Amino acid sequence: MTGILKLDAERFLADVPEEYVFWCHDGQPLRNMMELEKALRSMEEETFAYHAADRRNDFSTWARDVLKDENLATELGKLTNRTEAARKVAEESLFSPVS
Repeated sequence: MTGILKLDAERFLADVPEEYVFWCHDGQPLRNMMELEKALRSMEEETFAYHAADRRNDFSTWARDVLKDENLATELGKLTNRTEAARKVAEESLFSPVS
């Protein structure tokens, strides 16, 4: 059990390569899941709406393509509220096994 928790913590904190950093519309760079969660909790609603508008969800795409977390990507694609999205990132990063 400790090994899984350690792997989850490492995944939550691990930075993506520099070329895959997510640049928010407000200029904030996101390098890992922890930064994504923190940003979602504090970003302006306009910034969230810009990235999660209509059919486009940049957070979901980044989770799928860069973080390689299909479950998180699917969940983020369904959410239209930044607080719920932050909670989902925190839950996913702490409780799901690394694939």
